[in-house]
Amino acid sequence: MKLDELKKSKLYSEELGIDLAKGGREIFKWFIASFLFGKRISEKLAKRTYKTFEKYNLLDPKKMLDAGWNELVSVLDEGGYVRYDFSTATRLLEICEKLLKEYGSLENLHERAKDERDLERRLLEFKGIGPVTVNIFLRELRPFWKKANPDVLPKVKEYAKELGIDLDKLNRKEMEFVRLEAGLIRLRKTKDKKNQSKK
Repeated sequence: MKLDELKKSKLYSEELGIDLAKGGREIFKWFIASFLFGKRISEKLAKRTYKTFEKYNLLDPKKMLDAGWNELVSVLDEGGYVRYDFSTATRLLEICEKLLKEYGSLENLHERAKDERDLERRLLEFKGIGPVTVNIFLRELRPFWKKANPDVLPKVKEYAKELGIDLDKLNRKEMEFVRLEAGLIRLRKTKDKKNQSKK
């Protein structure tokens, strides 16, 4: 795939129908999607589970809290997130509670962060949110949030070099870069699957 084509790659948020440029509820939707993507399950199952939350109109922190643990477990099961359903439901409720109590919204969290690293630190304070989830969440927010600028994953950088692309020379805050990164991530995953099937 040529560099120009990679720069037009679809964002993961766009695949789910999320428009990050709108802000507000769309940011929380992407946060939940990133949380699901960040777990050790397939991308396909994570997408299906996200769509199940969407189906039941639960992509809002207050609605999740109102729904309660049993309903969240049921939604996770329907989406195919069976292996982690109990712990994930618990984590989602804790995340929503902390978010509403301490910040009110993710945009307020961003406003309060002093800089890029403080933003990442604040996100990592949520139980169940690790570095992988933070990276997924923030990388597509780079063009929209001033303090969103996570490092490119080492494996993605390495793969870009194999293709003759020096990511360090590009502006990470531009949408073209974010699309390029999404394209590289997809290509790398395809390559990894092919390598595994050969074993």
